[in-house]
Amino acid sequence: MQRSATIAVLVENEAGVLARVIGLFSGRGYNIDSLTVAPVAEDGRLSRITVVTSGTEMVIEQIKAQLDRLVPVHRVSDLTLEGPHLTRELALIKVVAKGDHRVEALRLADAFRARVVDATTESFVFEMTGNAEKIDAFLGLMRPLGLAEVSRTGAVAIARGTCALAA
Repeated sequence: MQRSATIAVLVENEAGVLARVIGLFSGRGYNIDSLTVAPVAEDGRLSRITVVTSGTEMVIEQIKAQLDRLVPVHRVSDLTLEGPHLTRELALIKVVAKGDHRVEALRLADAFRARVVDATTESFVFEMTGNAEKIDAFLGLMRPLGLAEVSRTGAVAIARGTCALAA
C-alpha cells in the first residue's frame, strides 16, 4: 500500500549536497512530490531539506536508509511516523478579474485568510499559507474567477512539541 511521507533531512550546507540527495531519488526512480531546502543554523553550517515523497512502506524505508548513508547527512526524520507535526506551504496566486469576479475573489480570499500583496485595476496577487489541501481548495475556487498564475514553495514541516531535528 502506498503512503505519503514527509522526510526532514539535516545536512551540511555545502556545494553538491542537494544534487546528491536528488540524485538518490532520480537514480532509483523515486518520485519527489515536494522539495524545500534552506540554511537553518546561525553559522550557516547546516541546512534542512524537507522532501515529500510517496511509496510503499518498504520504499520509504529504503529512501530513509539511503539518505542516512550519504556523508554530509546528520539526521533523517520521517515526520509522518514520528508523531504530530505541522506542514505548511506558501503560495502566491495571481487572479485577473473584473466586476463581480473581482469582488468574489476578494471575498473568498478573506474567507481563506489570503492577503492581497499586489493589486491593479485588473488583477490581484494573493499570498497564502496553509497546508496543501487548503491551498488546493482556494485554487479550485479561483479558477473560474480568473486564476492566471501560481507560485508555490513546496512543503515545510516541523515536529510538534519538544522533539527537535538536531545534529
